[in-house]
Amino acid sequence: MFKKLFHNPIECKSKHYVEGKIHPEIRVGVCRISLTNGEQIDLYDTTGLYGDANHTIDIERGLPPARSRWQEGEFRTQLSLARRGVITPEMEYAAIREGVEAEFVRAKIAKGEAILPCNRNHPEAEPMVIGRDFLVKINSNIGNSALGSSIEEEVEKALWSIKWGADTVMDLSTGANIHQTREAILRNTPVPIGTVPLYQALEKVDGVVENLSWEVYRETLIEQCRQGVDYFTIHAGLLREFVPMALKRVTGIVSRGGSIMAKWMEHHAAQNFLYTNFNEICEICADYDVALSLGDGLRPGSIADANDQAQYGELKILGELTLKAWEYDVQVIIEGPGHVPMHLIEDNMVKQREWCHGAPFYTLGPLVSDIGAGYDHITSAIGGAMIGWMGTAMLCYVTTKEHLALPNKDDVREGVVTFKLAAHAADIAKGNRSALARDLAMSRARYDFRWADQFNLSLDPERARRMHYEMVGNSDADYCGMCGPHFCAMRITKSIK
Repeated sequence: MFKKLFHNPIECKSKHYVEGKIHPEIRVGVCRISLTNGEQIDLYDTTGLYGDANHTIDIERGLPPARSRWQEGEFRTQLSLARRGVITPEMEYAAIREGVEAEFVRAKIAKGEAILPCNRNHPEAEPMVIGRDFLVKINSNIGNSALGSSIEEEVEKALWSIKWGADTVMDLSTGANIHQTREAILRNTPVPIGTVPLYQALEKVDGVVENLSWEVYRETLIEQCRQGVDYFTIHAGLLREFVPMALKRVTGIVSRGGSIMAKWMEHHAAQNFLYTNFNEICEICADYDVALSLGDGLRPGSIADANDQAQYGELKILGELTLKAWEYDVQVIIEGPGHVPMHLIEDNMVKQREWCHGAPFYTLGPLVSDIGAGYDHITSAIGGAMIGWMGTAMLCYVTTKEHLALPNKDDVREGVVTFKLAAHAADIAKGNRSALARDLAMSRARYDFRWADQFNLSLDPERARRMHYEMVGNSDADYCGMCGPHFCAMRITKSIK
């Protein structure tokens, strides 16, 4: 048992619950900040019961299955129900979190312009919606490897990601104990969990790519559906004819899943078995309401390779697969690049919307430069903020150790907070009211020298508070720490009559 590793660190923040109107059985937790001037700001909150400072984490017990009582009658996917005009408890829950009408969420899901990933076997997860018309979400990648980490460490990383604001978590574990690690993560996380099933399938054949088969992959897919995985990255759009194009690149194929499938196709002289068996993949996912994150196995790994024939060839196939998945009432999100210089980012968004029929876009960055080793959380956040503003629905975070090593807790914190900033900047540019309200409250707190409010309105209150106290020493100063009492511009401005 962990000893309160994830208690609420901010004294004036508290959990506030909003009850559903259509479905009164739901209670949506929001994070309420009570400001010292009497105002209150309610923030989208992903921490679930871990937002309660009195909650002790017990990995064996896990979280209560809050959604287990919501499903009644014949099981259908969220997309199927949305198309039938049904507002589910999950849709209303997500709508309350976003501050929009439940009908708006239903309509966007019905059109395929948003997804609500919620495997019926992951009732611990709180419903959330991903789409261009909602808050920009961020995903945190975790996972053990053959080089290190334990089940306890991965659960801790998942909950640590959620503490700092991750909206979803992808378990990219390889090596030993994949099933057990994923089980512990699923039972202890209040956000949707994604995986790349190909990784575990490869472990089942001892890492020998040539020995992979559809039968091994199918078995793995069903195993993970039954456990409760909410969305799968499936590299079904990487066709055999695209591989020669990718081999001419500066950095070739940088996707793990993409390189595995390319190697398999080369050895067997056969088409991608994820593509040829895509109908059955959809049937399996529909049985559990698992969303498909159609993977970009040919994403560019350098800006020299951005927007090339291989990348865009795969993107067109992903658009075709989107229509096929929708025939099975399976929700779809499209994965995107990668390394893309700033002046080429918009073209990715334009083509994705056109070729993929408005399905939500989920991007890694994009990284706008290749020379940021040790700082790639910044090179990617720059591109992430831009493409989020242009319409991308979810950003995959990047840590300081991207390209270098497996991230630790501090790296996860840095990556998540950096990408929350990128997502928030995109929300402001899109005119989101809750994002604008938070920034306005921060600006007013700064002008009033309300330091406690400034800390609590920031994305990392602990760091903000520490930095201020290192310089100023108290929270009563009526001047900014950078300028001091005699040169503080806001203090001088206030003295002008």
